[in-house]
Amino acid sequence: MILNIDVHLEYQLSRPTDLLLQIEAAHLPDQPVQNAQIDFSDVSDFARVAADEGVGDRIWLRADGLFRCDYRAEVRIDRASLDLSLLDAVPPHRLPGDTVRYLMPSRYCPSDEFQTFVAAEFGHLSGGAQITAMRDWIERSFQYVPGVSNAQTTALDSFVQRQGICRDYAHVLVTLARAATIPARFASVFAPGVTPPDFHAVAEVYLDGGWHLVDPTGMGTSADIARIGVGADAANVAFLNIFGQAEFVAQSVSVTEA
Repeated sequence: MILNIDVHLEYQLSRPTDLLLQIEAAHLPDQPVQNAQIDFSDVSDFARVAADEGVGDRIWLRADGLFRCDYRAEVRIDRASLDLSLLDAVPPHRLPGDTVRYLMPSRYCPSDEFQTFVAAEFGHLSGGAQITAMRDWIERSFQYVPGVSNAQTTALDSFVQRQGICRDYAHVLVTLARAATIPARFASVFAPGVTPPDFHAVAEVYLDGGWHLVDPTGMGTSADIARIGVGADAANVAFLNIFGQAEFVAQSVSVTEA
């Protein structure tokens, strides 16, 4: 599958401001990027730095006045959809060192507060079957409602409210998985069919010796998702961090199948 990606960002800056951008699809073996182009309005500094876990890049910029960014790319997805329910969990004492941090609570994912719930609701299952049941429970129990959450909303808040957007759905699944002693991380992605069109968020879980994408909103599958970046939660993979004051002007994200 080929995804055509087109992103436009526009912000008004009142003074010279540092920006940290992460909006490009990561070039990975299962999603090679081709014909990519990123353009900016006038910037005084530009530097690429590695993102978390070696998945994608971040770009440092310094800009003033009206900041514009346009990104276009084609990404080929070479990743089959697997039946997660058939995958085994890795016993904690056999986990690779780089997965251990994704067992721990993080800013938006207080997994230590969900262990009793997970044991009661999903304790009869294990591994991929447990993750599949969690995913289906979230999709069935939550309402996708833009505007009900904000930058302070945690998985616990979303769990109580039973509503949110993709960011919140992903945080809940990551939290439940960690409470079940399955490493899980947050992934910022592009996916076709996202409504309304925007940057998307899903979970990645570590099963059977590898990371696997899981979309609890039901809007995407592992076979049609392009990763941008990964981290413990949304705080690690914001598409734009602004170290100063800025006024939002415009944003558009289009992801279509070729």
